Amino acid sequence: MAGIDARPAEIDGRRVRGDASRRLVLANAADLASVDGLDGLSIGRLAAVSKVSKSGIATLFGTKERLQLATVAAARERFQETVIEPARVEPRGIRRLVALFDAWIAYSRDRVFPGGCFFGAAQIDVDAKAGPVHDAVAEAMLAWDGYLTASIGYAIAQGELTADTDAAQLAFECNALLDTANGRSVLMASNAPYVRARRGLANRLLGAGADAQVVAPLAAVDDEAVAAR
Repeated sequence: MAGIDARPAEIDGRRVRGDASRRLVLANAADLASVDGLDGLSIGRLAAVSKVSKSGIATLFGTKERLQLATVAAARERFQETVIEPARVEPRGIRRLVALFDAWIAYSRDRVFPGGCFFGAAQIDVDAKAGPVHDAVAEAMLAWDGYLTASIGYAIAQGELTADTDAAQLAFECNALLDTANGRSVLMASNAPYVRARRGLANRLLGAGADAQVVAPLAAVDDEAVAAR
């Protein structure tokens, strides 16, 4: 009977270790892909960084495409945890918008992924390559676009932005500022682009009728000073 009782525990132990290995490998894969691109993911380098054998990674994911897809999913979870969830402490509307922009800039500035925004790098890597990995990256970016557009929509519905504000257009313009700041910061090794992005975001919100006192904290953060601390 002792042998029968031990078998499920042994299986559960292997499952726990397997899950832990999978999480570790995917965390390292997302970090590496943010710098080298999804196509640049090397099982050999990933094995060395994760201290998991090549055969172990092959057992966990089977193919490079499945590894890439799992990496995109893991990156989405990290983005959710570092940008979207913290902003949800604020009520829907302009305050949550300000919190979203602040969290997004911190996510890029603090290099939650070593290469800056994971999806900015992934988009360039897969934009002209059809297939499941392209679709997964596109889906993640569309989900963010939709969430940001809906958040702007709540601010309009609550009278915090003017009724004639085009939510999708404003989301597009704000994303352009965020993406440009991320790319310039990574390329130039400077946080100055975030300062300009904050000013641009604040100006767009003010131009759409936002309360200046609510928006002011967004532009007031000095990202260059944050980096110097």
